[in-house]
Amino acid sequence: MLRRLSAAWRRVAIMLRRALSPKASLPIVFLVVAGGTAYWMTLARPQVAQAPPPEPSLLVSVAVLKREPVAFTVSSQGSVSPRTETTLVSEVSGQIIEVSPAFVSGGIFKRGDVLVRIDPRIYETNLLGTEAEVARARTQVATEEALASYAQENWERLGELREQDQASDLTLRKPQLQQALAEQDARQADLERAQEDLRRTVIRAPYDGMVREKLADVGQFVNVGAQLASAFAVDRAEVRLPLTQHDLRFVNVEALAAGETLPVTLRADLGAEGQSWQAEVVRSEGVFDATSRVLYVVAQVEDPYNLAGGGSSPLRIGTFVSAEISGKSGGDFFVVPRHALARGDTLWLVDDDMRIRPRTVAVVRADERFAYIAEGFEDGERYVTIPIAQPLPGMKVRVAN
Repeated sequence: MLRRLSAAWRRVAIMLRRALSPKASLPIVFLVVAGGTAYWMTLARPQVAQAPPPEPSLLVSVAVLKREPVAFTVSSQGSVSPRTETTLVSEVSGQIIEVSPAFVSGGIFKRGDVLVRIDPRIYETNLLGTEAEVARARTQVATEEALASYAQENWERLGELREQDQASDLTLRKPQLQQALAEQDARQADLERAQEDLRRTVIRAPYDGMVREKLADVGQFVNVGAQLASAFAVDRAEVRLPLTQHDLRFVNVEALAAGETLPVTLRADLGAEGQSWQAEVVRSEGVFDATSRVLYVVAQVEDPYNLAGGGSSPLRIGTFVSAEISGKSGGDFFVVPRHALARGDTLWLVDDDMRIRPRTVAVVRADERFAYIAEGFEDGERYVTIPIAQPLPGMKVRVAN
């Protein structure tokens, strides 16, 4: 075929040379030759093989499903409050003449420490007066006992001259003696009251604790019942933790009723680092709150201010903490990250052909991090851990990990 084309072009060139002069025919010949050469090259080029483009695949991160034993934990939160809190009041009236260095807001004191002294002079005078009254009453009792003894002897001395076989109480001075004894008891009570009033001028700490708020100071005159300070004990702190009816399925509340305790971990962000404390749930309040429909359980923390030097950070009263309560053992579950579930109930699996397939699951329980699934899978199946934006069943994927 190429030979025939070449011969045809030669004949055309000869004819054009004959028809035109040499000078005029040269450009035409050049153009014709160039066009023929280009056409010949087009016909002679090799055929390029056509191949379809590869199917696009999406890069995903996967994990392997495996059953594992699960002990549930229940999350809650609450504020730390003192187990024992007291308002210190004055039981006597008078002027405050002395306060302890620990009698300030935030001051820590020990049981029996003197916190406040009230001017005792009036009560010391009253005590001296009541002691004198008691001594006078005792003298009167002794006098009446002697007179009663004389009366009994005189009655017996009369012998046959007596008109009556038995002497009357008045003859034997029994009423007078009883009156003297009653007066002695009254004076003795006054003495004990005066001693107690004098003792109450010294206000001592009822327990190891801390002053929350100071309400009185040196030089102030206080009446009976006047508030001096509010304080709380530092041996234990409590946290009220609300539990919903759903949470109660996973907490052994029956153990609390039997006197057992449940371990709980308290956490709080203090400064740049988070802190944790170990505590125990010791009781439940037994009734549901009518407004919020939750049941409160109470966790106790020993030595929250770390006065014994255990090394942990102080857990101050009023701190807002999150809590993880150890719950019941749930059995074996498939545990998957909660964010891996699309729409909360769909997990995308990766098959052997590296294609994704959706599967709807029944979640037994979900917390902030994980979802617990009882059935619907086989051990070893792979699933996509990070949800795909717009997944399609059968989409090709590549595994990143």
